[in-house]
Amino acid sequence: MLELVIGGARSGKSAYAEQRAKDSHHSVLYIATATADDDEMLHRIAFHKNTRPSGWQTIEEPIQLGKILTTLSNPSVPSEPVKPFVIVDCLTLWMTNILALELVQYENEITSFFEAIDSTTTSIIFVTNEIGMGVVPLGEETRRFIDESGRLHQRLAKQCHRVTQMIAGIENRIKDE
Repeated sequence: MLELVIGGARSGKSAYAEQRAKDSHHSVLYIATATADDDEMLHRIAFHKNTRPSGWQTIEEPIQLGKILTTLSNPSVPSEPVKPFVIVDCLTLWMTNILALELVQYENEITSFFEAIDSTTTSIIFVTNEIGMGVVPLGEETRRFIDESGRLHQRLAKQCHRVTQMIAGIENRIKDE
């Protein structure tokens, strides 16, 4: 089961995803895409780490998300009898990271990500920020970020079984197959 959880900053996306993982009663793998480039982000990452249950495994991967997701579905990799419930938090930061790459590398990461999703049998919740509901920014880089994020969200939403929008800690189910 694939789910996209989308909403504004501090809308309750991560808390929702974490509760869904707890409710699954499976082992949990948390894939974090953030990098600590400043003190505020360092504190934010520490806060999130400290609120996760101690039994959850965390992988920090800011760029090669597709490679990590492919590994989870690879039958040649020894795994537990029941696949873990996976949280990817967050696609917005991943997009920021891969947009800094050369165009060919960026395209390879996007391709790898969607190839992994196409072949996965693992339950995954993707957490992301909705950033396209505001005014069109003046800066070229910011417009590209918003455009590429929007394309990512649309393509992923089509592949997900469930899409949940979070507003003020309240879930709004947009898609449920």
